[in-house]
Amino acid sequence: MTTGLLLAAGAGRRMGRPKALVEGWLAHAVATLAGCDDVVVVLGAQAEDARPLLDPFDVTVVVAADWDEGMGASLAAGLAHVAHGGATRCLVTLVDLPDVGSDVVARLLAEPDQPDVLARAAYDGVPGHPVLLGREHWAGVLAISVGDRGARDYLRDHPPTLVECGDLATGVDVDQ
Repeated sequence: MTTGLLLAAGAGRRMGRPKALVEGWLAHAVATLAGCDDVVVVLGAQAEDARPLLDPFDVTVVVAADWDEGMGASLAAGLAHVAHGGATRCLVTLVDLPDVGSDVVARLLAEPDQPDVLARAAYDGVPGHPVLLGREHWAGVLAISVGDRGARDYLRDHPPTLVECGDLATGVDVDQ
């Protein structure tokens, strides 16, 4: 079982508004996770404004109280929630990847459904998102996901299988 974990908690300071409130991004990101067994969306900045945008979808919303500390804080809030369920793996993606679609997610979901799986989308050889984390990796990621430190250091120390997706998308996150 795979849970899709969408991180959409940030304030989007460079954009001047939370990325979850950019028209169409939240709906698109949720739709890309349709191949997952369930979806958890982490909100933070202006969560009360973003939550209604999720009403049409069958998702679980988690509000990261410490979202303003950085992406690591929202990853920790979401992954801690997912850890209480029965999933064997979690596919983590970001709301600000408008050209990443369900075809990229499907390619990652083709990796073995095993608790030790660790895979990451790559775009022309450059690692990006989404990232597929088997349950055996969750405690390690949670231990270092504080403030603005997400899973980067964990993935450096535990190199994932790179799944080439450059033929499907650029994987570039939009910051402005």
